[in-house]
Amino acid sequence: MVGVSDGPGPAPAADGAPAAHPVLSLALVSMMQEVHAHFGGLYLLRSDEPVLEMAVHAGMPRTFAAPWERVGLSAPLPVADAVRARRLVWVGGEEEMARCYPRIAVVLPYPFALAALPVATDRKVYGAVFVTWPGTHPPELSDWERDHLWAACDRLALRMERAAQEDRPLVRGADVLTEPAGAVADTLGSVEAARMVSRLPYGLVSLDLHGRIGFVNTAAAELLGRPAGELLGTLMWASVPWLNDPMYEDRYRGALLSQQMMSFVALRPPGEWLSFRMYPSTTGLSVRISRAKAVAQMASEAPREEATPPRLVTISQVLSLAGALTEAVGVQDVVQLVWDEVAPAVGSQAMVILGSQGGRLHVLGHRGYRDPHTVERFHGLPLTERTPGTHALNSGVPAFFGSQEERERLYPGRQETSDGFAAWAYLPLIASGRPVGTCVLAYAEPHVFPADERAVLTSLGGLIAQALERARLYDAKHRLAHGLQQALLPHTLVPPPGIEAAARYLPATHGMEIGGDFYDLVPTLPLTAAVIGDVQGHNVTAAGLMGQIRTGVRAYTTVGQAPHEVMSSTNRLLIDLGTELFASCLYLRLDPARGRAVMARAGHPPPLLRRPDGQVRVLDLAGGPLLGIDPDAVYPTTEVSLAPGAVLVLYTDGLVETPGRDIEDALVGLGRLLSETGAEPLETLADEVIRHSAAARTRMDDVAVLLLRARDDA
Repeated sequence: MVGVSDGPGPAPAADGAPAAHPVLSLALVSMMQEVHAHFGGLYLLRSDEPVLEMAVHAGMPRTFAAPWERVGLSAPLPVADAVRARRLVWVGGEEEMARCYPRIAVVLPYPFALAALPVATDRKVYGAVFVTWPGTHPPELSDWERDHLWAACDRLALRMERAAQEDRPLVRGADVLTEPAGAVADTLGSVEAARMVSRLPYGLVSLDLHGRIGFVNTAAAELLGRPAGELLGTLMWASVPWLNDPMYEDRYRGALLSQQMMSFVALRPPGEWLSFRMYPSTTGLSVRISRAKAVAQMASEAPREEATPPRLVTISQVLSLAGALTEAVGVQDVVQLVWDEVAPAVGSQAMVILGSQGGRLHVLGHRGYRDPHTVERFHGLPLTERTPGTHALNSGVPAFFGSQEERERLYPGRQETSDGFAAWAYLPLIASGRPVGTCVLAYAEPHVFPADERAVLTSLGGLIAQALERARLYDAKHRLAHGLQQALLPHTLVPPPGIEAAARYLPATHGMEIGGDFYDLVPTLPLTAAVIGDVQGHNVTAAGLMGQIRTGVRAYTTVGQAPHEVMSSTNRLLIDLGTELFASCLYLRLDPARGRAVMARAGHPPPLLRRPDGQVRVLDLAGGPLLGIDPDAVYPTTEVSLAPGAVLVLYTDGLVETPGRDIEDALVGLGRLLSETGAEPLETLADEVIRHSAAARTRMDDVAVLLLRARDDA
């Protein structure tokens, strides 16, 4: 049996034999260096239960992998899958992680790639290892990386086998965060470097991998409001009270794991906004701090317009069509892909995809027909009719007609012979052993179908059928999911006297196009409550949880709880539900008669307030952690003046967060828009807010917006 010592140093074997060297740390670090990974862990399989226990961690603080210190072999996690199947598990990016391993994506929602492998010989499994790369890694693992990872795991497994045969326990080595940095003084001189940095007009802070401050220049100490001596060696989030917000610390975690620049803006009391940009490396982070005058004054240049993402290059080679068809999501996606990919590859000038419904042909989609009435003749045709389309669907046998004479000879007098084309291929679409439809390819000129071309077209029919089967299932699920979300969101907003309201919701354009963003108005005399929130995820689970949270907020509001009590009760509700999802939330109680609003915030972006004179500011609200994390969390409240004509803008992060773009820029752009157009009717303003948001246009995340305007008729 291979044992694991609790201490960092070598321990003697039970029989007094010489202790084994702490090879686990060395093996993991060597493996990471070979493939240029920046984060990894090594697990050992317990001999008394089907559990993997983390023995060594390298590259990042151990807290990053804390939820997975012990992993059951049946858990849906990469290291467990690698051990069960004795294979390499590869997750190429953030979206694939969310799709395949949502538990990890919820805790670490950052762009990175991961590989997990078993550490095993032919006779025994000893454990597993995982390593990660930043999000800039290619979506596929190279053969070179794959070979090096397998070779390293095989070497470690043989070493473990020898240790077990010699009854020598392998000792757990200390976690390894980073290698010592090179001596900067050798090239610049440490004293002169410090002088140079101290002269810079903006703040510079160096954080180690744990987030501790290792260096702070004079400008940074002044901006943070603390002497440098009190900051060194401390966590920035703990030593600077107004940075003690889970949202800011999350940016540090995201920067380290993704190895991409992250930014945020924070309010230094009483009224100075600061911009933080974190530049990560495998040894720590460099933080640049400057005054965010643009956010404070809402008077800087509008944010840069981002170029529209280039469209993916279409694949027109027949051997690559299988990959293209796997990208199809709904039925119309399949139709368009067949037109974009298959038809040009085989020289077809028109196509129609037919399905069956209620014993009749059903046109699922078509392209290239000059007269749409020609295609309509297919629709509703009984499957008992003798036509090329029904025959291919019923029999599963393809039919090829190189000329109009050939088709009329077998099917005389059929109306579909007058479609204006000269040659046709009828491909049965068979999935899971049953016909699901027919694909008709039409050619403008007579066409000879040699045997090899018929074989290719028949194979393409099978690929199209598989894509169509998945797409029809997706469309059915999407209709159900969309109906569920529409039922959970309010159909209308009924604001109280003295308040106007308008709302918009856009689901993310990837996945099921359903998410966990929500908003609501809860009328309770004499006051009215408003709420907006964001449940992690873009699926039915997130939407269902969103509905439960919204119902809970309504119930707690109705029984008269104060804003902080509503947030605390909803937080405990989410924890009691036992879900692994978290939620951000912003809740406010409106009192239009007094011109006031009382707000409570749980890890949610702060709202914007446009005053009647057109000035816009970001509200600094006291906040608590995300809902669903800490059952004892406290959610302080903030009271805000709401004069007649003032507009409150509540939103979810999908409105302002775009990869590679500073949130400060997005907030400035939103503030400028509100300043210029905030007097428009509220419904018009809501449309303008969505239309001018770069993040809303890309829709990588759900977007919810709730606008509230105070009137003087309260």
